Amino acid sequence: MSEPVLTVEDLSVRIAGLHILQGVSFTVAPTGVTVLLGRNGVGKTTTLRAAVGLTPRNGEVRGTVRMGAQSLLSQRTHRLVRGGLGYVPEDRCVFAGLTVAENLRLAERRGSTPAYDRVFALFPELDRRSRQRAGSLSGGQQQMLAIGRVLLNDNRLLLVDEPTKGLAPKVVTEVAEVLERVAESVPVLLVEQNLAVVRRLARDAVVLAAGRVAWTGDAQELLLETALTRSLLGVGSAEGHQPAGPAADRQPTGTAVDRVADHPATAASAPEDGS
Repeated sequence: MSEPVLTVEDLSVRIAGLHILQGVSFTVAPTGVTVLLGRNGVGKTTTLRAAVGLTPRNGEVRGTVRMGAQSLLSQRTHRLVRGGLGYVPEDRCVFAGLTVAENLRLAERRGSTPAYDRVFALFPELDRRSRQRAGSLSGGQQQMLAIGRVLLNDNRLLLVDEPTKGLAPKVVTEVAEVLERVAESVPVLLVEQNLAVVRRLARDAVVLAAGRVAWTGDAQELLLETALTRSLLGVGSAEGHQPAGPAADRQPTGTAVDRVADHPATAASAPEDGS
């Protein structure tokens, strides 16, 4: 059996007095998509942020997170990214005052050749809108940009947090198609609440409840168990998050200055919502 690309052991996170993660342990397979599921507020985003070094400075992190043999918790975020850990944050976090091209340029890694052909083949819209300010893009286009920034470089693992949240159904399908293609060559740890997307993409599943791992196993088997899915996620296997209509695909975005403090690439104190 192949060694996992990511190993999380006894991960505990306290933030502002709240014990959000309480001894979380799981592994991510070296191929395909592993989905991290759970109701709102159980610690899914906290898990990803801990792995990539973005726990707020007033937080306390204990346990072990390894990518292969490399310990992640002792490394700064920019070093993890340079080492091949790609992160697509919840709510996109693009630089609204910069153009699409400038956002992509900022994501280029020193010493490597950026794969613009790959990004534009997956998201032709980004090529057509390269001179447009990111803040004037629709929510779906901003999500394409957020994913495109990561795919500009080669990665050993992608952490992708709620990529379809608030998007129109057509854009949800486009994003799912891209992630499906990407996962053919790079393993993905995905946080997602749209069960139709989970059904399409995920091979393995980890379910969190109250800051602990409540279930691990085959994602498709989980979705077939309606009673179990309802118990763990609060929805039936045929239900789940329904993508918002076109109106939800147009979300206001602050200026570049407004976003810098919250941007994963620039701050180790990104706001934590415990989701």
